[in-house]
Amino acid sequence: MNIPPQLLISSFLFILPLLFLYVFTKKKNKSSPNSTKQQLPKSYPLVGHYFSISPNQHRRNQYTTEILQISPASTFVFRLLFGARRITTANPSVVQHILKTNFSIYQKGDAFRIPLTDFLGDGIFNADGDTWKFQRQVASHEFNTKSLRKFVETVVETELSDRLLPILSEAASDNSVLDFQDLLQRFAFDNICKIAFGFDPAYLSPSLPDAKFALAFDEAVLISSQRSFSFVPWVWKIKKIFGIGSEKQLAQSISEVRDFASHIVREKKKELAEKSSLDSVDLLSRFLSSGHSNEKFVTDIVISFILAGKDTTSAALTWFFWLVAINPHVEKQILKEINEQSETTVYSEVKEMVYTQAALCESMRLYPPVPADTKEAVVDDVLPDGTVVKKGDKVTYHPYAMGRMENIWGKDWAEYRPERWLEWNEESKKWSLVMRDSYSYPVFQAGPRICLGKEMAFLQMKRVAAGVLRRFRVVPAMAEGTEPVFISNLSSKMKGGFPLRFVERGGTE
Repeated sequence: MNIPPQLLISSFLFILPLLFLYVFTKKKNKSSPNSTKQQLPKSYPLVGHYFSISPNQHRRNQYTTEILQISPASTFVFRLLFGARRITTANPSVVQHILKTNFSIYQKGDAFRIPLTDFLGDGIFNADGDTWKFQRQVASHEFNTKSLRKFVETVVETELSDRLLPILSEAASDNSVLDFQDLLQRFAFDNICKIAFGFDPAYLSPSLPDAKFALAFDEAVLISSQRSFSFVPWVWKIKKIFGIGSEKQLAQSISEVRDFASHIVREKKKELAEKSSLDSVDLLSRFLSSGHSNEKFVTDIVISFILAGKDTTSAALTWFFWLVAINPHVEKQILKEINEQSETTVYSEVKEMVYTQAALCESMRLYPPVPADTKEAVVDDVLPDGTVVKKGDKVTYHPYAMGRMENIWGKDWAEYRPERWLEWNEESKKWSLVMRDSYSYPVFQAGPRICLGKEMAFLQMKRVAAGVLRRFRVVPAMAEGTEPVFISNLSSKMKGGFPLRFVERGGTE
């Protein structure tokens, strides 16, 4: 493969001074170890905030939060290479401005789309305009009351009772440790495939198989995310040209993912051709019957919905179970609510689990499944806090940071307190849920792009919480005082997994 000499020379000339400046800055920072007070980072000509951002790449959510907590109006302009800018905010009025008021101005844009196109193609998470509108319109039919009831009472219930709970029961009898994060990802993957595509991958079968597709999917998510957050995108682009390193791995993973997704599409096409009408219409059937039968486009849609269903709910549940395990008073209240329901929880009863939903909202406030989301301005604009936005600027709203802002949640923002979502009714002697506006709590996005699957996600998570906590006490299998590390790619995870022991509850618990 012929690489233009100019590209190689310009890359070398650019990287060399960066390395020199990085070493110089590291030495300078080492010489003043006592400067612990958090300050806004300094920007340098050409490289902007590179020397502040680079050492914090492994903890970018925490670092961004620290900056926004001390920034005027909770907004900060990060300077990138050669004058490029990323405006990051935890200001609810700005979030409303970009997600609703001036929605048409803030698109996915090339900065988001290009790094993810190889993986997501034109799927709903990577699309703007008519392509996005079409997918959202078709998908919206899948989230009616009838579909939600079926999802909880058949799909989730079967996966829970036939697969997840027996695995936990066996672990409890053996006193063995399981990675609950992995189990929840398998659980969510089976569920989304069954409800959206009418296909059961049986990823949570008792043998816990190492499914090639699921492993390839995780690898594609990781490397695509690294592309998106790269301060120097030339690096991954050069590696892609040469087909080396992480880009070689990505190409192999995407090939595996697309083969799997294409197989699902072809099987569904065959099924639709053989039957004039199906007993149950799933999401994939709706897309194939809508006039869009192009296999690549429908495959893109399949991959996006797997990403939505597999990684977000499992991430939310992982952190929920961690917080419940270390907050016994919350566990006690959830158990009280669970035990007030019938033994076989059905759709209407799951909907009534108000305290459990508050506990889930609170866990997602602190550990949102998608900690940050970036848009690109297509024209010049001015944000409500006075920040000037230039055409081409990236504007990121940051749910992870917003969950840690004192001006939104008060001085006790660091506490896990489900009661902040509840109001006690003396007359009925019951809690009622008090949701925050979606611009102060944009965990499910807001405005026209607000998550279609929000209700489905809550129903699934509440049913899992009830099913697991009714039968088991979850005990983190970590060294005492150890706190899990929050990391994120396209969605969040607990670094290294979530090791748990499961203890069968006695009759008095």
